[in-house]
Amino acid sequence: MSSTNNQSEALVAGLHIPLERDLFTRMLIRELSGTLQDVVGLEEASGFVSVVGQKIGDQINADYKEALQVSHLSREQVRDVLVDLKRRIQGDFYVIEESDEKIVLGNRRCPFGDKVLDRPALCMMTSNVFGSIAAENLGYAKVALEHTIARHDPGCRVVVYLQPTSGAEQTNGREYFKGI
Repeated sequence: MSSTNNQSEALVAGLHIPLERDLFTRMLIRELSGTLQDVVGLEEASGFVSVVGQKIGDQINADYKEALQVSHLSREQVRDVLVDLKRRIQGDFYVIEESDEKIVLGNRRCPFGDKVLDRPALCMMTSNVFGSIAAENLGYAKVALEHTIARHDPGCRVVVYLQPTSGAEQTNGREYFKGI
């Protein structure tokens, strides 16, 4: 019986099943966010994901400040951190436009891959991570998710307002403020 078990284990282990830790984690997050969206609605699901995003944003912010040996990030460093953190998790964010008032980012590849499709609540991770990092370092941020892969756009367009200008006020998005 032992050799039969070994043969069976070897047969199963040799199967081409596209499953590994990263894919499993993305599938898990997709199904969790989908269940939340279905049970409590998109707005509430986005709120739950926002809480997680805030905590992750705080940790990422602390990690970059420690690595750069600074007490706060400059606007240029915030820009570079936003692009770099997404690169590290296999996103493809890039700067479209930048000024003292805002940073406009594009994205060609979501870190969640195709698992983000129809899960716009997952975009709150980007909003909260970007918003919390920008606000904690620069005092204020409002993040507008103008286009998202989750909504079947060909790419993402994320505007991070750095000042509460009239343009920011007229835009739908989430505001973030520096903690006390």
